[in-house]
Amino acid sequence: MSLLREKSMAFAMRAVKLYRYLTDEKKEFVLSKQFLRSATSIGANVHEAWNAQSRRDFVHKLNIALKEANETQYWLTLLFAGEYLSAREHDAIYPDVVELAKLLTSSVKTTKKKLEE
Repeated sequence: MSLLREKSMAFAMRAVKLYRYLTDEKKEFVLSKQFLRSATSIGANVHEAWNAQSRRDFVHKLNIALKEANETQYWLTLLFAGEYLSAREHDAIYPDVVELAKLLTSSVKTTKKKLEE
């Protein structure tokens, strides 16, 4: 399994645990649901990319995953600003989604370059 697939799966599992915490302990249901959807969608689109029909389709799926990573960053920032996450909780997960976004950006750029060759 690729590093990107492993990291996106691990991040999705952390997102599920964070969602449970937010709903059970903080009684926050709206923002946390949005966070869960975008966070788990990253891995779903990465997984789908590995079964792409073409390199263009692969890039398309990874671009969707990248958009979901950016959206996830937004929801985490909003959860922190709304005081549903402490600085420690936010800082424990936020760098992981930033890393995913960087890996996705690199994969997209590399594959696009191969398409131009």
